[in-house]
Amino acid sequence: MNIGVPKDKKLILFDGVCNLCNSSVLYVIKRDKKNQFMFAPLQSEVGKNIIEKFNIDTNEVDSIILYNPEKDKINYKSRAALKVASQLGFPVNMLSIFLIIPSFISNWVYDFIARNRYKWYGKKDACMIPTPELKSKFLE
Repeated sequence: MNIGVPKDKKLILFDGVCNLCNSSVLYVIKRDKKNQFMFAPLQSEVGKNIIEKFNIDTNEVDSIILYNPEKDKINYKSRAALKVASQLGFPVNMLSIFLIIPSFISNWVYDFIARNRYKWYGKKDACMIPTPELKSKFLE
């Protein structure tokens, strides 16, 4: 299955209707000085293809997946967020220190935020539509 992500990029799949997720995507874009990330909503065809390929239970993982096409590997939840942060430069990259914490602990915190994200930050009726300037960073 060809996902369509260049080997030198990493794809961040995000909940396209979540306001927190959309704000996080814009935050990453602004700080991605090495232009290494691309984006797609989980609800997109690309998102569905990765979910299917890796047999992801969307009841368990519904907010962020980081796909590395070079290794054909995914990270999700706290690991994905921390691996993205590790690539964004100082001081955000300092969050990568939390990668030493076992996933079951860091995912507990992540899941608490994810469960409450719509209540705290709201939700859109449809996925974010990137501006023409940002369109090249998004896969459909």
